[in-house]
Amino acid sequence: MSKKKITRLDYSEFLLSSQTNYTLTYFAEHKQGISHDKAKRYLENVKLTPALLWEHTAKEIIESPNAHLLFDDTVLDKNYSKKVETAKFQYSGNAKGVIRGIGIVTCVYYNPDCHKFWVIDYRIYDKDADGKSKLDHLKDMLKSAIFSKKISFSTVLMEAWYATVNVMYTIHAYGKIFYCPIKSNRLVSYIDANYHHIPVKDLAWCQEDLQCGQRVHLWKTHKDFRVQLFRLPATHRTDFIVTNDLSQNSSDAVRNEYVIGWKVEELHRELKQSTGMQCCHCRKQRIQRNHIACAFLVWRSLKNQAYKMKTTIYAIKRKLLANYMRQQLCSPAIPMTGFA
Repeated sequence: MSKKKITRLDYSEFLLSSQTNYTLTYFAEHKQGISHDKAKRYLENVKLTPALLWEHTAKEIIESPNAHLLFDDTVLDKNYSKKVETAKFQYSGNAKGVIRGIGIVTCVYYNPDCHKFWVIDYRIYDKDADGKSKLDHLKDMLKSAIFSKKISFSTVLMEAWYATVNVMYTIHAYGKIFYCPIKSNRLVSYIDANYHHIPVKDLAWCQEDLQCGQRVHLWKTHKDFRVQLFRLPATHRTDFIVTNDLSQNSSDAVRNEYVIGWKVEELHRELKQSTGMQCCHCRKQRIQRNHIACAFLVWRSLKNQAYKMKTTIYAIKRKLLANYMRQQLCSPAIPMTGFA
């Protein structure tokens, strides 16, 4: 067997090309000169970090002063892999419950001027190893975006899980605007001398409030810290959104901001369905981390190609099978026999 040296490119091209099977065995079966053990040793000994993703993305991103940073997390399902080192029991929105998995907090940069988005950072949730919560990872990535990456943006969008007082203070202190949903039992108060806090679901809303929002005080925040609260009725639920942009007086504009936040859900779906991100069965945490890093790089390549071709990541992946079908119909590898 050839002593070919495995590279990050080799493994990433495998993740990009494969449709359903992302195991090292399958990789070794289809890559000349590479064995399963050699592939495993490569992933055990190399160290791929989130900085690698930014190194590539920084050259491609289109910045805008109107841009948004989107923060959310996803869980890679490892419920049937009891010995994966990085996997922990945690809540998964996709599974609607607690599962064993690997948590990833992502930071997405969305440019509303060209309607494109890029992943600029991510963190793997492993509190036993680094002592950091998902909130800590959000603050680290926010700080990095402002001071290290020095990327231009105006607004931060996040899910209710991240809408803590400390996170809001942090974003506000950096001079950025935030929009985030809060749970219906979150305690708020009308702006008056009494500061009588009640669950947000119990607030009274007139027609003007529904259109323009209400100025409220969040429980456990400084008395001079105000937010604008909006009530957005949906088909089967009601969303409550708060922002520190006190000039905001349009529920339609807030709804548009809230919709932008779903771009990060689009990202997580594409990562899982097109890169094999959650399909690594290896136990070692270093292999899992390197696999995840390569999956992000694969997504980046697919997304850039999708933008250029004005199509979707899924169409590009399907095209690989379409080319195979054309080849087989033209010159079948297994000819049919027994026909006149």
